[in-house]
This record gives sequence, C-alpha cells and structure tokens, in this order.
Amino acid sequence: MTISVTLPALGESVTEGTVTRWLKQVGETVEADEPLLEVSTDKVDTEIPSPASGVLLKIVVPEDENAEVGAELAVIGSPADAEPAPAAPAAPAPVAEAPAASAVAEPQSAPPAPPTPPAAPAVSVAPAAPAPAAPAQPAVPVAPAAPAAPVAAPAVTSPEAAALRGRTVPMSRIRKVIGENLKKALHEQAQLTSVVEADVTALMRLRARSKDAFAAREGISLSPLPFFIRAAVQALKAHPAVNARINEAEGTITYFDTENIGIAVDTEKGLMTPVIKAAGDLSVPGVARAVVELARKARGGGLTPDDVTGATFSISNTGSRGALFDTVVVPPGHAAILGVGAVVTRPAVVDTPDGPVIGVRDLVHLSLSYDHRLVDGADAARYLTAVKAILEAAAFAGDLIPENPAQA
Repeated sequence: MTISVTLPALGESVTEGTVTRWLKQVGETVEADEPLLEVSTDKVDTEIPSPASGVLLKIVVPEDENAEVGAELAVIGSPADAEPAPAAPAAPAPVAEAPAASAVAEPQSAPPAPPTPPAAPAVSVAPAAPAPAAPAQPAVPVAPAAPAAPVAAPAVTSPEAAALRGRTVPMSRIRKVIGENLKKALHEQAQLTSVVEADVTALMRLRARSKDAFAAREGISLSPLPFFIRAAVQALKAHPAVNARINEAEGTITYFDTENIGIAVDTEKGLMTPVIKAAGDLSVPGVARAVVELARKARGGGLTPDDVTGATFSISNTGSRGALFDTVVVPPGHAAILGVGAVVTRPAVVDTPDGPVIGVRDLVHLSLSYDHRLVDGADAARYLTAVKAILEAAAFAGDLIPENPAQA
C-alpha cells in the first residue's frame, strides 16, 4: 500500500509553496511525523512531516519547484512496493588458464623511493650588525606627525560568507519575499522616522540585579529586549494611532484592541518576523519566554504560518548587532515599527535637585518609523516620549517576581 504526501494548507491566504529541500531521498526509510521536506511560502519556511512510516518511493516535486496546496509531493510505501533494482549482468566465465581473481584486490607494493639527495652544506650566517642608535627625540613633537599605520580590515570569519566572495548565486525565495514586501511597503506608504534618546541606567541596573535569580527561576537569560517590548506595548494602549491599519480599498482605519507584536529575528535564511500574540497581557517574564521560543523556532526552521501572521505592530532590535539606531522600514499593513538601538555607556548631563551634573549613564536611541498618512509627527513624538518615560522609570520590579507565576 502506498501513501501520497500532499502539500497541506499553510495559512488562510497561502495557495502554493516552493519545495526548498528534501530531507530524505528516494529509497530512504522515514518514520511517521519525521520531517520529510522543507517548503517555503510568502509567509514562512516550514517543514512538512511524513504522514506515515515507510520508504520514500518517489519524489514528485523536485527542489525549487512550486506546488499548489493539495498537490502530490511524494509517495511513501513499504520496501516491497519499491521497484526492484535491475539485475546485474552475469559475469563471464573465467578463462581456464587464468588464476581466479581475489575477492579483495591485494594492495600493490609501492615503488622504491628515490635516493635521498645529500644534504646541502650548512651555510654560516654572520650575526646582523647592530642598528645605529636612534637620535634623541625632541621634547616637543615635530610636525607634521607620521601617518598612523593603516588598520587591517576585519577578516571574514564565517565559512558561508567566505564562500560567497566572487560568486553569482540564485536569489533565495525568502530573500525575494523580503525584498518584495519591503519594496511594496515603501511604494505604498508615506514613511518617516522620528528618534529620541532614553536614559536606561536604572533599567540596566534593575536587570543586573535580577538576571541571576531570573535565570535560575525561568531557565532563560534576561536580555534587555523584553523590557523594551513591555514598554512599547504599554505605550500602545494610550496611543491607538500607532497600533492601527489603513484599509485602502474601503477607505477606513482599523484601530486594534490587542497588541500583537512582530519581532525581527536574524536567521541564516534571512529576516523572520514571528509574532508575540496578545503581548499586552504579558509581563516581562512572559515576554521573555515568548521571545526565546519564537527566536528558537525561527532559527531552527520550526515556525508555523500562525507564528508569523496577525502582527499589529513590530519591533526591530537593531542594537543587538551594535547599530546606534536605524530607519526601519514599516511592514505592509502596519502603521509603525519601533527600532531599538544599542545601549551605550557614556557621559551625559543629569538633572539633580542641586542642578545639572555630568554622570556616566546608559543611553539608547529609539526610532519610530511610521506611515505619515495615518500617524502625524506629533503622534510619533508623543508615542516615543511615552516609551521613553516608561523605560526611564524602570518600574518593572513587580513583573520580575510575579505573585502568581501562571499569570506571567
């Protein structure tokens, strides 16, 4: 009995997918629910499991080919269903005079090595003459100064990156989808970016005090990102224009009553944006767990269509790679996206009851890119100011030790 492997429904609006990689080859054994192939859609890359145990008898859709939902991708059956291999031709009878050949060929003796040439006579090397003493340096540097030695360019450490140098390769499907979506967003929206700087010294100190106990309790590390997501979500509740969507065909605006936050995740295949559903109902630990789980699935190829749909607002942690701030592109169907830059420690003016003083502070740039058709500059400034105030207040201590962990 053979079983057909078909392309399942991968989302409400997904009608086809591209086979990007077969994880099994014809003739190999596969277990039920074991990943059989990878399929890419305009929403997500996902693994298709085997519907049954058996042997992969036939691959119908090869790699890089498209298939519609419901189309047959492969055939699985029992080993008895596999086509028998063609019989090998009979070996000719051995010649009577010739000795029978050994089943395993004997290794041939190596030819004698050529004689080693006599060693060259040692050459005596005279010690180098001592360098003349450098002239005494003047007390005052002489201008013009000698140019500084050039700084060596950083070496390419990734084998994958090194392998790309000097090559022309096909554009991956995920890269095409990312490019088309972002180009569409830029062409259809009036995008603008506003930036503020926040002093997160108190927040970083709170994290430093809490991270060891948090890791022991939750089993994951406490990065700064959950705090930024929590602050962004709290501010969205008071600024609905930023958490909205323009319905161009109907000429209407939808103001969302939930905060589904898309988080940009850097993966080997490209940028993925899984969604934290109902993030407004989560505490910092709840957000942290969601971030870790979605990032793990994004980098491991385990995202489902439900994991990447339904976002009402997005956050890009551009500072995770050291960027000070970025003008992030607003995704299609969004009103805005928040960019979180790198947290840097530097001197800054601090207001005190005795007047302004210079102090060492932890500072971060927050950039809000927004669709100016829906969000005015004043709206953007008010939202960023609200996020900044929440972060600077750092009133997250109650989140970190929830009274009821089930509510986290």
